Amino acid sequence: MKITIRLDEALLRQTKKLALETGRTLTAVIEDALREVLARRKDVKTYTKVRFTTFGGSGLRLGVDLDSSAALLELMESADDSH
Repeated sequence: MKITIRLDEALLRQTKKLALETGRTLTAVIEDALREVLARRKDVKTYTKVRFTTFGGSGLRLGVDLDSSAALLELMESADDSH
């Protein structure tokens, strides 16, 4: 399955270097790291539902599409660029 993830640049460089040194693909290194982390989990933590308090406003900001992570990412990055 293909997905898009955002990684810290230094972490990505280290991961690519490890992949090259071990003769594996970047995907294989990331998959192995995730498997290790998941295997180390001792117990599954349960979380309580969080309610967010909102004040005023009329709903979502114009242009926000909660069904599209790509659209949300683009909106967040454009907000970062304006600061």
